[in-house]
Amino acid sequence: MNVIRTIMNAIPEKQKEVLQTLLSLVVSPGKGKGCRRYGIYTDVEDSNVFSLISEWETRQHLDQYVRSDGFSVLLGIKSLLIEPMEIQILTILDAEGMDAVNAVRKKN
Repeated sequence: MNVIRTIMNAIPEKQKEVLQTLLSLVVSPGKGKGCRRYGIYTDVEDSNVFSLISEWETRQHLDQYVRSDGFSVLLGIKSLLIEPMEIQILTILDAEGMDAVNAVRKKN
């Protein structure tokens, strides 16, 4: 699985504009072939800090998204941010679920 996480700290007066832009990207029909999940999250302590997290089936799908017009729109909101956005691209080779949590909890 491939994940891209984008963290943005909006100028307080531009917070709604940033959110509207992010929402337009989520509902976009062209958000991407191979997209498993796409979510917008806000920091519980600072409503001006957003994380956009998307999961992709393959690195090729993620790369196609990064080259897309939608991602260009995302990069275009930099003038609405207090500091440069932080982008993390993660490749997850293995993921465990609730069975792993239950196994760890039983060890205690």
